[in-house]
Amino acid sequence: MVTVVEVPQWRGSGSRTAQRLREGARLLADLVEADHRVRVDVDDADLAGTASRVRTAVSEARDAFLITVGGDCGVELEPVAAARKRYGDRLVVVWFDAHGDLNTPESSPSGAYHGMVLRALTGQGPEGLVPEEALDPGRIVLAGVRDLDPPEAAFVEASGIRHLKEVESPAALLAAIAAASDAPVVYVHIDFDVLDPEIFHSVGCPTPGGLHPERLLSLVAAIGERFEVAGLGLMEYEPARDEDQELLSGLVGRLVEACARR
Repeated sequence: MVTVVEVPQWRGSGSRTAQRLREGARLLADLVEADHRVRVDVDDADLAGTASRVRTAVSEARDAFLITVGGDCGVELEPVAAARKRYGDRLVVVWFDAHGDLNTPESSPSGAYHGMVLRALTGQGPEGLVPEEALDPGRIVLAGVRDLDPPEAAFVEASGIRHLKEVESPAALLAAIAAASDAPVVYVHIDFDVLDPEIFHSVGCPTPGGLHPERLLSLVAAIGERFEVAGLGLMEYEPARDEDQELLSGLVGRLVEACARR
């Protein structure tokens, strides 16, 4: 059984266009074949309140394979926290993203929560926006991340986060996951700015370089073939070009199939 939780959050992204993120979340959710769908009401002035509603939606989908659709990456707080509670130290988070999302309120250049959420999952974040059980940084694999602020890079170096900037092969990614836990169960996070903006442009923070869509699919498929997948997050689509929507129409279903096969 597959459950989609749609969270059209945008305030965590700061001053970026609300309507495009909301529309992107709706379009992404429509691309997923699901047995059950939940759309979380968003209070743009209260991120903690939104997180509480996401937590409720996630808890009600406990026996289903959960796909969380955003909105911005800040909505990943509760789905990943729930997987951490369920699987404990077996959980490994693979973060497909152009950015690390590893800032703190003190280090963030923008003050936007979507750039802090992964750091918050390790226990360091704004009050009310950190999990009850912190994620060990050594159980995080950054995949395709190529734009780190200096404080983020320092945290990666000091904390033992595994960083595969280029992700040359599935074998390297699988080895990093296997090294992060004795019996890994993987949460797969995908911010679509991990893709090469020359191919896919409909994101708020396009960053040079990045993965070809088929490379992303091959990496996710390799994860699904080797490991149990605890959940999938699809984030940060801001519709801007018809060709990008066509690309996602072919890609999203294959990503879901790769993750939900077990």
